[in-house]
Amino acid sequence: MASKLPYVSVPSTMVKILKKIKEAQTPDRFTRDFLDTKLGFKGGPYRQFIPLSKKLGLLKSDGTPSDLYKKFRNDSTSGAAMAEALKIGYKEAFERNEYANTLSNADFKGLVVEITGLDSKNKVVQLICQTFETLNKLADFEAKLFKKEEEEEKGEEEEKGKRKEFDLNLSYTINLVLPKTDDPAVFNAIFRSLRDNLLRK
Repeated sequence: MASKLPYVSVPSTMVKILKKIKEAQTPDRFTRDFLDTKLGFKGGPYRQFIPLSKKLGLLKSDGTPSDLYKKFRNDSTSGAAMAEALKIGYKEAFERNEYANTLSNADFKGLVVEITGLDSKNKVVQLICQTFETLNKLADFEAKLFKKEEEEEKGEEEEKGKRKEFDLNLSYTINLVLPKTDDPAVFNAIFRSLRDNLLRK
């Protein structure tokens, strides 16, 4: 049974790459050549970073760095970005336990066994756990990823509430005193003027 949860063969190599990503410029596309040449990580287990990053939402399917990738490079949002990446890559784990990041190693392993259907001693299970544990150390689940945007949205909602609170619905009543006349043209002129000047928006 194929694993639904991402993993790499040597999780510690991912930390090295992630650290280097913060120092390097954001590429148009994150390719093997960028990994080999610009970041200096050639072949072997390092190449597993690209498929892993796509599963975590750091890279798009074509290798283009996502907004989450850019947020990770920013020290002030790095931890929150990794927390969001883990929620994406290990979605099913968080669906079954929203506090999966706080579970003990044994409890998280049990969750992995439950999701994958694999034996607890299976090498894949161990690697999934190790990969998650390694990345989880870089995550900050308490931090806000889009703090500024959330504050702006909150401000807009409060402003709408204030406007709604002070909205005035005005209505008016018109009392007409019609002249005594049998000429319908007089009434037509009065109501035409009323329609043209008062009733039209």
